[in-house]
Amino acid sequence: MGSEAVRDLIKNTDVEAVTIAGRNLEAAERLACTLRSERVAVSKVDATDRADLFKVMQGHTVVASALGPFYRFERPLVEAVLEAGLSYVSICDDHDATASVLELDDLARQKGCKILTGLGWTPGLSNILARKGYDELSEVKSIRVYWAGSAGDAKGLAVILHTLHIFTGTATSFQNGSFCEVKAGSGEEAVEFLPPLGKINTYHLGHPEPVTLPRYLPGVREVLLKGGLVENYLNGLAKLVAALHLTNSARKKMRLGKLLKRLLSLFPVDQQRCLSGLRVEITGRRGGKAVKVSYGVVDHMNRLTGIPLSIGAYLMAKGEIERLGVYGPEAEGAVNPHRFLEELARRGVKIVRREEPLES
Repeated sequence: MGSEAVRDLIKNTDVEAVTIAGRNLEAAERLACTLRSERVAVSKVDATDRADLFKVMQGHTVVASALGPFYRFERPLVEAVLEAGLSYVSICDDHDATASVLELDDLARQKGCKILTGLGWTPGLSNILARKGYDELSEVKSIRVYWAGSAGDAKGLAVILHTLHIFTGTATSFQNGSFCEVKAGSGEEAVEFLPPLGKINTYHLGHPEPVTLPRYLPGVREVLLKGGLVENYLNGLAKLVAALHLTNSARKKMRLGKLLKRLLSLFPVDQQRCLSGLRVEITGRRGGKAVKVSYGVVDHMNRLTGIPLSIGAYLMAKGEIERLGVYGPEAEGAVNPHRFLEELARRGVKIVRREEPLES
């Protein structure tokens, strides 16, 4: 995801310089070589060392983070950015990590920092589409976010750890105008995504959209998030290991995640659907009539996630994101939906919009 963001920043923006920072210096150098740009530098960094982070951040305008799992890294990274007095954009996709960094909003405002958490595929593009639909209607009652991803569309350890995490314990939801906790992996619902994904089973999972959308979009009574893997047997496996308490600590998730990473190549994958998809439904009223507006997109996960991170970092660096504090991409004064979607379309990511009338 981070590599795609770097490639996009160099190919599609006029940023002066990008430093690829990570613990694997060789991988960073290989990526830099493929870009063949004098604007790219590399630096080794230990993300668990605050002093090391502070050092590598110096001289930059924006820190863009694709470092997962975010339940481990988002808060320490944000704290380091606040210490450095910089701006920050991440693809944080863990609901508890998002709630944790939102606690730093007042501190970020005092320091004059801009911290945009969760600008990837989901959350990120999902939030911006929710905001766009919200702005189109005079009254919004419900926002439902659905995502589907294939095991063949992402291979990193952090993705596996994230999947184990969001199927474990409870997930934040927003129902009847109040926050609540629901069992992760419950509420199975078959959802139709754009071709070639088609119908995929989705479940309540621990994602940030229900944490942030009710905060910034007043009047909404329901924010629901459900997701699932294209390979349905992996949904069952994730629920099983959670039920067996094999994922109820960071250490257990790491142990199991490393094992699954070694075995993943042996698992059958639907080769025709090695893609990721998003469906966002906004239900409300316009001109006194009940309507449902929906947005859909299908592409590869690295593009759906890395390109929004790149666009967000670029807009932040250009001063087009004005809001101070810690916030999600749908917040007032954060990401302009029309500007963002223009940039996304320029990269060939196609959003399909549909609208249907509902009975009042």
